[in-house]
Amino acid sequence: MKENLNILIVGVGGQGNILLSKILGEVFLNVGYDVKISEVHGMAQRGGSVVTYVKAGKKVFSPLIDKAEADYIIAFEKLEALRWIEYLKKEGILIYSDYEIPPMSIITGLYKYPDVDKIITELGVKFYKINIPPLLTKIGNPRVQNTIMLGVFSRLTGIEENFFKKAIENNVKPEFVEINLKAFAMGRNVDLGEV
Repeated sequence: MKENLNILIVGVGGQGNILLSKILGEVFLNVGYDVKISEVHGMAQRGGSVVTYVKAGKKVFSPLIDKAEADYIIAFEKLEALRWIEYLKKEGILIYSDYEIPPMSIITGLYKYPDVDKIITELGVKFYKINIPPLLTKIGNPRVQNTIMLGVFSRLTGIEENFFKKAIENNVKPEFVEINLKAFAMGRNVDLGEV
């Protein structure tokens, strides 16, 4: 694993950005990193843009990540992936969900939802697009997208799976631990060669 990691978690309110940042923070602490986390909420608790910064390293002084500094961007919504992509390092990795939550400007017809996949491909960044809607249907709970994406991310880190599972158990309400562990396993089993 890298000496320092800068991770942006982006999405809209209600998608579990903050929970995922807490889980990642615990994982990184337990493998010996210093960790700083910061979050920025949009105008609305549910539906507004939310970005969470997670920095891990030998010694971390600030939780903020500047443009072109993120090793990873984990995006729960396609348009949010595009909105924050300039924060990705040239050699960074974007993990984004094929999930659309149109903002009010698109709902009202002021703008059209852009072809995010085409734009991301044209930018030439390394990415994994995760087809989330059928996975959420299969698991039967739309609120576990964050732990599916965590499962995907965990495969790229070189950190043992048990660190992630333990952090899920410690940060998720007891009645939701089982479904989140199933979602995490589902993310670990997504075929990244076909996304």
